[in-house]
Parts: sequence; C-alpha cells; structure tokens
Amino acid sequence: MAHWVHSSVDGFFHEHQQKMDVYQKSLALHSALRGKIKIDPKIEIHTSEDLALVYSPGVAEPCREIYKSPEAAYEYTMKGNMVAVISDGTAVLGLGNIGPLAALPVMEGKCMLFKRFAGVDAFPIVLDTQDTDQIVQTIRNIAPTFGGINLEDISAPRSFEVEARLQDLGIPVFHDDQHGTAIVVLAALINSCKILGKKLEDLKIVINGAGAAGIAIARLLRCVSIDPTICIPVREVIMADSRGIIHRKRDDINDAKREILRYSNPNDLQGTVRDALEGADVFIGVSVGNLLKTGDIRRMNPDSIVLALANPTPEIMPAEALAGGAAIVGTGRSDLPNQVNNVLAFPGIFRGALDARAKTITAGMKIAAAYAIAESVDNISRDQVIPSSLNNKVAYNVAQAVKKAYLEDPFH
Repeated sequence: MAHWVHSSVDGFFHEHQQKMDVYQKSLALHSALRGKIKIDPKIEIHTSEDLALVYSPGVAEPCREIYKSPEAAYEYTMKGNMVAVISDGTAVLGLGNIGPLAALPVMEGKCMLFKRFAGVDAFPIVLDTQDTDQIVQTIRNIAPTFGGINLEDISAPRSFEVEARLQDLGIPVFHDDQHGTAIVVLAALINSCKILGKKLEDLKIVINGAGAAGIAIARLLRCVSIDPTICIPVREVIMADSRGIIHRKRDDINDAKREILRYSNPNDLQGTVRDALEGADVFIGVSVGNLLKTGDIRRMNPDSIVLALANPTPEIMPAEALAGGAAIVGTGRSDLPNQVNNVLAFPGIFRGALDARAKTITAGMKIAAAYAIAESVDNISRDQVIPSSLNNKVAYNVAQAVKKAYLEDPFH
C-alpha cells in the first residue's frame, strides 16, 4: 500500500512538472514568434510589369470579371481557399470567458491546423462584443472575403443562435466546438461497436455536460432532424448537467436544455449522473475533471465505453475506468490512448466543403465525416478506435467523403 501511495504521488508530481514544462515552453515560443501565423505573397514583385499585373492597371480586369459574375471570386481571389476562424472569447478551452485578446493565441493555433492538415488558408478574427446580434451582423459584413466561417469558443446557448442565423450566408458556417466534437465521438463509437460486437441502435448513452458540445453530441447520436436513411439513432440518451439529470420536472433549465428533452430521457429519470449510469452502455463526459470513480463505472453494463473528454483532467482517468469494467476508454488528452480531438474533423470538413463549393455543412456531410474518420484507423483495437491526431491521411479521407456527400445530396 505504501508503495502504491508513493508511486501515485510521484506520478502526480511528474504530471504536474510536465504540464509546467509545456506551459512555460509554449509561453516562450509565443513570445519568440510574436504570433504563430503570417501572410506571404504567392509571387514576388520585382519589376514594373509584376506591379502592373498584381495591382494597377491589370488588377482591374479580374475586378470586372467578378462584378459580372460574383462566383468568379472563387477563381480570381483567395476566397475559394480561405476560412475565417471567429471567436468572441467567451468559452476558450477550459479557461472560460477570457475575452477576445486572450483568445487570439487559440485562434492562431486553429488556423495553423487548417493549413497543416488540409492546406486550407485560415485567418483569426476575434470580436470585441458578446452581443449575438452584433456578432451575426459583423460576420455577415465580412463574409464576402471568405469561403467558409469556423465559429470557435463562443459560449452556449448563444453559439447555437449565432450558427443558426448564419446558415443562409451562402458559404459554410460551422461551430466546431459543437459539431467537430460530436463527429469524432460518433467515429469512436462506430469503431468501439465493431470491436465489442455491439450496435449503435442498442446503446444507452449518458452525456454529462449540456453545453455546446454535449447538446451537439446528443443531437447527432439521436439523429435529430437527420434523414434516417443516412443516420442510425442510438436507443437512448440521458443528459446531465452540474445539478444532475435533465428531466421534465426541473424548473431551472434554459430553452436549449428544455429542447433536449424532445429526444432524451424518455422515462423522465431523475437524480444524479451516477443514477443515470445504472445499466448504461456509454458515458460521454464534456464537463469537469475527477467527476467519477471506479465504483460509478461498475454501475454500467458489461464492456462499457467511457469517453471522458474534460481537459486537462478527464472526468475519470483511464486506469480507474478500466478497473471499473470499462472495455474502451478515450479522453481529450494526447498522452493517453483514443484521443478525441476535433483536428480529426474540421480541416477535412472544410477542405471538402470548399472543394464542393458548398453553401452549408449538411447533416449528411457530418455523418460522412464520422465514418471517414472511423475508417482511417488501419488496425482498430481497444486502444485505437480513432486515428492519431497526426495521421496525415485523415483530412484527405474526410474531405473526399464530405465533398461526395454534398454533391450527391439532392437537397443541398
């Protein structure tokens, strides 16, 4: 027992030291670089002819062509390969409402991932307002520059309204915190079911955390407003927040949480998240660290699946979940097996959408992306139900699947 305690303490301090190292190294890197992205011209200007071609007088001709046919902007400008990454800084990582300036390093990093994995140019924009109407109008005003809009780190429930009100923009608008997480979770469940001999439609799933990610996961897994020919709904979803299970008798829930009850908790179960775990097949956490113990997992059905995605500390550590009977465990951390990381989704989704000249991201594109991610794992195992975040082929596979799904959708 003494050895176990000593090892645990050593492990805690080792992990703490690693965190300090990565934080300090990152701070030094950001200071040295003064920002992580820059803009480079695609050609150099060396002669007067170069100047005449890229600017006056030659530039007048592409302007005239675009004036005659706005779609020509995709041919003559950066629009066809440029995405705006937009945030108001209200829900940044696990840091919360830290404002636009403090959110900028995250938006820069997101832009780097677009370029690294899918060759998509992206530009960070942080807005000094938390007013929904102002955010929507600002994005409408700047939209002509871009081929797509990636909404990032906007707090729920405003994030739902912002995204919904921009779906008529004529270019894809995608809130990654919602749909990126949901897509990768679905991919993990697809492969987990293959390994365990289970079916998606038989799963009882508990989701803890009813913010943007939790609600989007629930909607995707229950196939809400999705053609049943392309989506297999799980049997049951029960959602919980910091006050327990979301049920019909609660008078402390907002409209977004009340809407959840249309497709969740059919038996109107009440109690804590631990009560919800009784007889569940899957736990998905998008909430807070150290929420569950080994004994809580024992309440679940045999060969359960645990996706504890709180960062940096999961709702339960993999070793504890496995000791409680879980067969497959995933987290949001890169140093543990089965990392559920949005980078597996958003670069390829936008690559495919841009290539298809998509006007929106359809439900079919999201489903196609999830299956493409799942199929990108070469040898699935309990420690590998989703591909590595650094797997270069994932974005390509997702882009191809997403483009195909859009072009073959008769209603797009």
